This record gives sequence, structure tokens and C-alpha cells, in this order.
Amino acid sequence: MCMEYQKVLGGRGRRPNPVYPWEPYKVSHRPIMDDWPGYDLSLFTYPQHYYGDLEYVLIPHGIIVDRIERLAKDIMKDIGYCDIMVLCVLKGGYKFCADLVEHLKNISRNSDRCVSMKVDFIRLKSYRNDQSMDEMQIIGGDDLSTLAGKNVLIVEDVVGTGRTMRALLSSIEKYKPNKIKVASLLVKRTPRSDGFRPDYDETEHSQVKELAGSQSYAGFEIPNLFVVGYALDYNEYFRDLNHICVINEHGKEKYRV
Repeated sequence: MCMEYQKVLGGRGRRPNPVYPWEPYKVSHRPIMDDWPGYDLSLFTYPQHYYGDLEYVLIPHGIIVDRIERLAKDIMKDIGYCDIMVLCVLKGGYKFCADLVEHLKNISRNSDRCVSMKVDFIRLKSYRNDQSMDEMQIIGGDDLSTLAGKNVLIVEDVVGTGRTMRALLSSIEKYKPNKIKVASLLVKRTPRSDGFRPDYDETEHSQVKELAGSQSYAGFEIPNLFVVGYALDYNEYFRDLNHICVINEHGKEKYRV
């Protein structure tokens, strides 16, 4: 690979190996390192009304799409072509969920057995501005008793502290589903984490094993940054941004409530 191309891929700074922001092939997800400088915004197109509000692109849209396709293949392989009840956590998870379900359907259509997939929605509120709140608010959603005996796949945008997901898993487990698995596009490294991660080996984490089954799925592990785009928002802004980006202080102040 020529050096000029490496500089472009390296984005805003230089690294010894700038092609990948993660360390390839070591884990089931892709951890983006703390010192990853991101991609320069000038390399991408994005809505003009967000000019000046973003620091850099953390994960380009094309990489997100490719990773979701791989997650769909892993899910189908692990679940074994059983019927699936997809529970999408709104609002941030809707784009990830839509793309993931589309890939799952494509795999099903090209197999010798059709997998039935139904999608339901629930809203959880755990952030005010860029701060995680101690209490989780559950908004909307149908009667969770309909999940009894079902193979449930929870689709979430970001797992941060883990408290929100643990609370949701505990609520769903009361209705005795056959199996619960979690697919999260992002897992955030944060000192406030309670230890829950959707990609852990649950044989070493009994509570997660009890709630989430033997395998769950994570797209990317990211540093403790507040990110927006690909339906992730800051006070309802930035959902129309295709790439996952880091918001700057000007953007936080501009859209603060």
C-alpha cells in the first residue's frame, strides 16, 4: 500500500499502523483504540447544517454496513435458523436494527429454510445531554408477555455503563422467553461500566449467562466518547448523519437542552 493512501486512511494523525483503528482478528468485536485519531471530516460528505459541530469521523458508514453484514451471518449461524422475535430499542437502534434485519432476511431467503422474524419496539431513556442518568425510563412498548417462549434478539445502539441493558434483560426474563440474545452496534469503554458486555464469554459471567444466553453480539468497542450519527443522537439531532462521529464542544453547547 502506498504511503499517500496510508496517510488518507490514517485520518487526523499518524500511527505506526494507520490502516485499522482496531487490532484485527483478536476478538469477536472490533475494539477501536483510545489513541485512534479518527478520519478527517473533509474526506466525507455530511449534512451542511452540522458543519462546525463535529470533531471527526470515528467509523465511516461503509465500515458500519460491512460489520453489520458479518454480525447477521454470526447470528444466523449461532441461532440455527430458528424463528426470531427482534426487539428494537428506539430511537438510536432503529437504523442498526433495520439494516441488521434486512441482512438476516437476505440470508434466510438464500437458505433452504425460511426464518420467521417479527419486530417489536421499545424506548429507553438513559441520557440527558451527554450524561448517563442513574435511572432508566421505559417509554412505550407493547405487552412484554408476548415474548414468552420466543427466541428474543434485543437490538441496541450503544452499551455504555450496562445498567440500562441489565434492567431491560431483567424485565424481559420475567416473561420466560426461550432465549435472549443482545446485539449492540457499539460497546463503550467507560469507568462507570458495571461489567455487562454483550460479547462476553457468559460461561464466566453467570448473571449474563442466565439472562442473555450463550452468545451475544457487538459491532465495535469504542473509547469513552459521546458519539452521534447513524441514528445516534444528541438531544434528537444528528440522527440524519450516516457516519458515526464524535461531537465537539461547540455542537454540545449549540444543541444543549
